[in-house]
Amino acid sequence: MECKLPFPRVRTTDWCRTMKIAQVAPLFESVPPHAYGGTERVVSYLTEALVEQGHEVTLFASGDSVTAATLVPMVERSLRLDPRRPDWVMRHVMMVDKVFEQAAAFDVIHFHIDFLHYPLARRSKTPCVTTLHGRLDIPDLRPLHAQFGTHPLVSISNYQRRPLWNANWCGTIYHGLPKSLYRFHERPKDYFAFIGRVSPEKGVDRAIDIALACGKPLRIAAKVDAADEAYFKREIEPRLAHPLIEYIGEIGDDQKSDFLGNAHALLFPIDWPEPFGLVMIEAFACGTPVVAFGGGSVREVMQHGVTGYVVDDVASAIEAARAIERIDRRGCRQVFEKRFTADRMAQRYVQVYQALLRAPETPAGSSTEGAELPL
Repeated sequence: MECKLPFPRVRTTDWCRTMKIAQVAPLFESVPPHAYGGTERVVSYLTEALVEQGHEVTLFASGDSVTAATLVPMVERSLRLDPRRPDWVMRHVMMVDKVFEQAAAFDVIHFHIDFLHYPLARRSKTPCVTTLHGRLDIPDLRPLHAQFGTHPLVSISNYQRRPLWNANWCGTIYHGLPKSLYRFHERPKDYFAFIGRVSPEKGVDRAIDIALACGKPLRIAAKVDAADEAYFKREIEPRLAHPLIEYIGEIGDDQKSDFLGNAHALLFPIDWPEPFGLVMIEAFACGTPVVAFGGGSVREVMQHGVTGYVVDDVASAIEAARAIERIDRRGCRQVFEKRFTADRMAQRYVQVYQALLRAPETPAGSSTEGAELPL
């Protein structure tokens, strides 16, 4: 579907290099997060890269966020860490109202909070665009996006957009990391790594099976949400007593470089339609290859035989993990530098912003990653 732009020409400087950009982040975690938090982490990398490229960026986020942009704090601290457990819907509705109160101050408003803002975005004179960060195979999303069918969207993988193939897609833009965030590790230590969240779809139980079959230690850096506590206690906790299995809990960016970089491989045995998989490119940045199940976007992000191996079952994963030394670690880093840096991500988003600000007769086009937007 061609990306239709519902906005009129709004300023004479629409296509100039310097733009006034609002980034609207979820309030569940700080930007960047103290530990786990994929969407907020990406918003941070994008925001800082846009500032470095000379744009005037305003970040609507929790008050414990850290940024070179102008921070507009919407809550005192991230909701997940607030012991008062404030209502998340109420707080996000209040944030959306505040954003649109200030809308005239921006050239473009970029939302990362799913769909709460759609009704006001449709009535806004300032162009709005939304990056959808989650899975889209939820039935109720179809009538929602049919009703708001002109709202411009960005997907984080081509696979992610398939359930909503006829939505108003203005591009697929892969996530990116700051080039210097993670250090290249040429010589790993003797363990596999798992990082993310403990839940059935993330596959930590399968990661344990793979590591034990290889006789290799597995280090697990993961958080346990309240919804997954019963699963953790029933399925995972009893297996942590094995001498080869080490559970270290949540870690932040300051620990990830060594945790991932010293691993022989990252195990990513997912069982769900992964929209992107940020941890895969974090591993590439460290030079660490990945053994991944091929769900969702994995085959877009991974290059089989170059950045690791894409497999379909535990038996194949065990075989791949045993052969992981065949993967050139420097090649993994090179793929990261070519495809997945924050600078590249920011440049691609600027193309989307500029396209939104052009006259309606010059549409952005429904591009995919790797193809330039017609501007």
